[in-house]
Amino acid sequence: MRKRAKLKLLFSIISLATLISPAAALAHCPLCTAGAGLAALGAYKLGVNGLTTGLLIGAFAVALGLWLGKMITKKYLPGQDNVIAAFSWLTTVLPLQTLLADYTSIYVSWSGDYSSWLNRTYLINLFLVGALVGAMLVYQASPLSKFITKRRGKTMPFQTMLITFTLILLASLITQFIF
Repeated sequence: MRKRAKLKLLFSIISLATLISPAAALAHCPLCTAGAGLAALGAYKLGVNGLTTGLLIGAFAVALGLWLGKMITKKYLPGQDNVIAAFSWLTTVLPLQTLLADYTSIYVSWSGDYSSWLNRTYLINLFLVGALVGAMLVYQASPLSKFITKRRGKTMPFQTMLITFTLILLASLITQFIF
């Protein structure tokens, strides 16, 4: 019985050490996408609108793609990081779109009979629009950080990360409470 208690203690210590210092994941795996999708689905079911959910998922997908692009040291294509980020966005957002689709419509009545280009009802997928906005915010965080550094002449610790989070947070609050 004593030996069994020691084995339990050893197993507990190893398990705790594994949880405290996890290894970095170096791949865009379906598990990451499923985890983000479940979190987004949970947020959506709790009342977060589709535009905000899409914004967060789109930002996550592009950030993951840009991070993975930096992991590949040899460049096989010009703009390889952007290609990987776009692929990451497509393989994350499009499968989740079926679960998190949120639509609104806009009626345009400028000219002509109904069903002409300037007189019809257009359907807009808010999740997809939000995902595009989130992707653009993540892409623009780095140039904005460089602009601020050039303006101030110095950087603060984690400047690009803080700018990215601030942009995403502000956009999320605006899309949730105004739209």
